[in-house]
Amino acid sequence: MTFTTRPTLAGTLGMVSSTHWLASQAGMAMLELGGNAADGAVAAGLVLQVVEPHLNGPGGDLPLMVASVEDPTPRVLCGQGPAPAGATPEHFLAAGLDRVPGSGPLATAVPGAFEAWMVLLRDKGTMTASQVAAPALGYALNGHPILERVCTTIGTVRELFTSHWTTSADQWLVDGAPPAPGSLVTNLVWARTLQRLLDAESAEGGTREQGIDAVRRAWSHGFVAEAIGAFAQRPCHHAGGRVLPGVITAADLADFEATWEDAAVIEWHGHTIAKTGTWGQGPALLQVLALLDAAGESDLDTVEGIHTLVEAWKLAMADREAWLGDGTPVDLTELLDPAYVEQRASLIGEHASLELRPGSPGGREPRVAAMALLVDGALEEDAAAGEPTVPRVREVAAPAPSPDPGDPEVDRDGVTRGDTCHVDVVDRWGMLVSATPSGGWLQSSPTIPELGFCLGSRLQMAWLEQGLASSLVPGQRPRTTLTPTLVLRDGIPILACGSPGGDQQDQWQSVFLLRLLVSGMSLQEAIDAPTFHTTSFPASFHPRATEPGVLVHESRLAPHLLEGLRARGHQLLDQGPWSLGRMCVVARDPESGIMSAAANPRGMQGYAVGR
Repeated sequence: MTFTTRPTLAGTLGMVSSTHWLASQAGMAMLELGGNAADGAVAAGLVLQVVEPHLNGPGGDLPLMVASVEDPTPRVLCGQGPAPAGATPEHFLAAGLDRVPGSGPLATAVPGAFEAWMVLLRDKGTMTASQVAAPALGYALNGHPILERVCTTIGTVRELFTSHWTTSADQWLVDGAPPAPGSLVTNLVWARTLQRLLDAESAEGGTREQGIDAVRRAWSHGFVAEAIGAFAQRPCHHAGGRVLPGVITAADLADFEATWEDAAVIEWHGHTIAKTGTWGQGPALLQVLALLDAAGESDLDTVEGIHTLVEAWKLAMADREAWLGDGTPVDLTELLDPAYVEQRASLIGEHASLELRPGSPGGREPRVAAMALLVDGALEEDAAAGEPTVPRVREVAAPAPSPDPGDPEVDRDGVTRGDTCHVDVVDRWGMLVSATPSGGWLQSSPTIPELGFCLGSRLQMAWLEQGLASSLVPGQRPRTTLTPTLVLRDGIPILACGSPGGDQQDQWQSVFLLRLLVSGMSLQEAIDAPTFHTTSFPASFHPRATEPGVLVHESRLAPHLLEGLRARGHQLLDQGPWSLGRMCVVARDPESGIMSAAANPRGMQGYAVGR
């Protein structure tokens, strides 16, 4: 028997895996009460907003995926809000900006997370908003033991809070300092806001669905939208030092609804892999899997296998930069066309590529943003931009540059890099949910004092340069890194998985899927196995630079593999033995009905529960 850090759980009632144990337990509580996977996912997601406030919040973003035995076609619920009507490139350029800042209200897309959780509950759940929100409301009102990582994040941006974002200082500082790790921390203002939203459900009467819609209206057409619009008009310190108001209005929230969409899929090794659409980075994973088959290499126990996967990711991420985004002219079928995949796979050579090489699907000439070609900004620091689960690479060949390189890197201006939270749920009836909430973290924008949460900074992923797939255009979604996954076999959903990690999310998921579906490892073995990723492409987070040839790895990779990769020209960055990835996964065997789950040991925070 192979040693694993934790058991692969197995049972017949239900399973939950998430990036925080309290969220996993909240989701499981709904299953114990007779709720389904959608009920459990919403309960877990609302708890994540309270207990991982440095990673996500009500004002953030949420793509999720659902499939069930009853309705096996994988569906995407898009809670990624678009750019506000006033977020024109001309507005930013007139303010003297050459890119969207990494923090502050100018960087906010229309908040979509809370809306999407409520739509999931209404359309796929069985419980009321008040029932599933009870655990989150309790933690906000009565307190939860605050994570050391939250305290570290608060400490990093303490000066920003005290000097500029004083409403955030009021919420997060205790006598001018971060709270002590493990101390009980409340968010009484968010508790009042959440209770007021739930009161709308109680006042509505009528059906369960009508009550949930009343909550949504109170959010998007009521007091929440009004408070967001009013607060955004105040001049605010942004990353880089400029003091400017935001542009989001109450009307932007009223115009947005989370929508259901078809999933992007590929058939691979007897399984259907389902991802979000071309408005996010999810299709890049599908392209990589196709490239691996075309290249004929998928064994991660060999130098050739790792090299091929890394080079495939460079090609896919180059195509991401040129062709993925809400403004893309390319259909996914063109990126996955066998002839195009073969042509792209032929570019994988014996040595590590240092180039950005987007392809020409359908004969189109690729175009990437001029700033995407920068390589000299990779080491700039700015504490509020980015997403918070993976620090940036600093010095090639420097071993383990931080105590836990898998955590978010947060600079003093709130610029954050990395990414974020995840939850997977499976129930006894065969429904699976995979969700990756993010954004609206405490360091992305000042706390709105009337509401108890802050806005997100997703617009930093859009370019001011026009005519690109991911250009900033009012009403269009910024190209998100958030990327949940569903896996089906013979048309039946069998697995939900995902990971925080910004640009690395799908890279880590590809390693996991290869370990699981090709090498035959168990869920926990596949999560525990050493992982790696490349940063040899334009980053999604400020300052959005490329690190040519860099391959970030855990030190547990075998020495002969590392030596072989170095000989092929990869610039290796050792991040310590247990540093990369925050994978969560649940699964179900359609024949027996037995469910299973596993969670990531890195960071000592993720947890799977079930019975």
